[in-house]
Amino acid sequence: MTRLRRWITKLCVVALFVGTATVSMRGQWAPKVGEWATYGGDLASMRYSPLDQINASNFSKLQLAFRFRTEHFGPRPEFQFQGTPLMVNGRLFTTAGTRRAVVAMDAATGEQLWMHSINEGKRGEAAPRQLSGRGLAYWSDGKQERIIYVTAGYQMIALDAVTGQRINGFGTGGIVDLKLGLDQEGLDLTTAEIGLHAAPIVSKDIIVIGAALREGGAPRSKTNVKGHIRGFDVRTGKRVWVFHTIPLKGEFGYDTWDPDAAAYTGNTGVWAQMSADEELGIVYMPVELPTGDYYGGHRRGNKKGSPDTSLFSETLLALDIKTGQRKWHYQLVHHGIWDHDIPCAPILMDLVVDGKPVKAVAQPTKQNWLYVFDRATGKPVWPIEERPVEKGDVPGEWYSPTQPFVTKPPAYERQGVTVDDLLDWTPELRAEAIKVASMYKMGPIFTPPVVSKWEGPRGTLMIPEVTGGANWQGGSFDPETKRFYIFTNVAITSLNLVPPEDNASDMLYVRGIARNPDPTAKPAGPGGGGGLNVRGLPLIKPPYATITAIDMNKGEQMWRIPHGETADNIKNNPALKGVTIPRTGRPGRIGVLTTKTLLIAGEGGFATYPEGRGAYLRAYDKATGADIGQVFMPAPQTGSPMTYSLNGTQYLAVAVSGPGYPGELLVYKLGD
Repeated sequence: MTRLRRWITKLCVVALFVGTATVSMRGQWAPKVGEWATYGGDLASMRYSPLDQINASNFSKLQLAFRFRTEHFGPRPEFQFQGTPLMVNGRLFTTAGTRRAVVAMDAATGEQLWMHSINEGKRGEAAPRQLSGRGLAYWSDGKQERIIYVTAGYQMIALDAVTGQRINGFGTGGIVDLKLGLDQEGLDLTTAEIGLHAAPIVSKDIIVIGAALREGGAPRSKTNVKGHIRGFDVRTGKRVWVFHTIPLKGEFGYDTWDPDAAAYTGNTGVWAQMSADEELGIVYMPVELPTGDYYGGHRRGNKKGSPDTSLFSETLLALDIKTGQRKWHYQLVHHGIWDHDIPCAPILMDLVVDGKPVKAVAQPTKQNWLYVFDRATGKPVWPIEERPVEKGDVPGEWYSPTQPFVTKPPAYERQGVTVDDLLDWTPELRAEAIKVASMYKMGPIFTPPVVSKWEGPRGTLMIPEVTGGANWQGGSFDPETKRFYIFTNVAITSLNLVPPEDNASDMLYVRGIARNPDPTAKPAGPGGGGGLNVRGLPLIKPPYATITAIDMNKGEQMWRIPHGETADNIKNNPALKGVTIPRTGRPGRIGVLTTKTLLIAGEGGFATYPEGRGAYLRAYDKATGADIGQVFMPAPQTGSPMTYSLNGTQYLAVAVSGPGYPGELLVYKLGD
């Protein structure tokens, strides 16, 4: 061998080593076009696919390729099947049976390839987060393939994606107990009310895990678990880092808390989906409220030169994926008392704003705003203004004098309540709606809750309600047209506080309604006086569910349409006899899917159609919102849809379920 040949050989060996090392270090495995390898379709959570075999000309001709029933995979049938499956290498992966099982199927036929099941006993049965969960995580380095999921009992399990067997080198026998390593003193975490519905996220060989904690309007102030965020090695399951969402003394953000409150307050977890930018090495996390969704007197903040208080509550948080170190944060609500948890995945968008390229991250929220930031720096793309808001008078409460107001894009649905929002189909219904509303306080967004009094005000009327607006299903972004789409519920609720009864809570106030002093009166509904309705109709005028499209380069709304046919209880209400009722939309938890040519979303709730009792899976024109086609489903959509391609055929999968109808995965394709 000549010296030149020996030199070339050495150079090739070095290049091969460097290339191999680069793949290993960067985790450069990437899914093929047509696969769906993460809950949101990609780490950017765009819920977009470039597939176009299913299009406007043939959507209504879709036929069932196969269906997967879940009712026999767990201790009982589940009627809220919220999962989105994954498809990689011709295999479809899904949870089933309140996450008792994970199933792999042939993605073309639905034939079961393997099933992994775990019976957690009392740990799983007593867990605060039951149901199917939102889904799974997939990881590969080009050689190994793994499925990662979190059980109802808050254990993380790693499975071989080919065989379904647990990975012995991961944790203990393939399992990591997530109730350990939470950095919390003085709490018995073996019985702690902590779990997770969201799918894990895996980026740069790090699994990032959040937490969902005890919820509701009557928690205890000093016994809830803190929702710290952790990163784990995807190969070994070892904890790599932890980020304290309620900072410890000496950590950034500690001075935004009253020291006593920082010590005992819980929650402030990430129960929603996360997103990641692998080029920047950042994971983006939507953080929830601290303990007490509607009363914050036990978790006072401590402002020192910044509007932020009680960090990192209700904050979009950007962390280094490898180390867990804070890159930036932006608090969307200061000292929240409206249950405006950030509920869904931030969406990464590459935009052109005012002629300049912007790498953005956009956060949908319950309050119907889309907050848009530079995803490297956290600087708002359009101004977010601190504006004064009303101060309430609930004893012991601590109020933030200002709140952040998004100036662009405009809110994608209604905010706050005025008389103009009330039911107006007939003059009689209008008069009755005004009479009901007169017993409550009305006002713009961020109007504070009140102590409930039977003589009035019984509460503070609020649109959107405490569940949103947008919720865990989030939105979808088309990277080709730079358009964003989101489904929104439009409903009204009342925020009313009362002292707790029978030691239900140690808080001064919890959510509740004042009692009618007349002992012979019928019990009041959640809004008092029979509820927030008029003759069985919603107190507010329609629509009750919408899809909105926003041009993200301009920050301008393009269109908004009612999504879903009018519900039976409205169409058949005697008070509306002779009234022309347009499509009102049907509430639900509806995730939208964008493809190269279509916007796709299923209806929430059952309705009666010529095909029977069920719901439609609908397709819309992305540019105009016009109806394109529909497919009848036997039950409403409860999990966000996804699409994939295999052997030249495009498939469309959606989870459905509802009262009396156990969870089922429907997989469609075009007929032969």
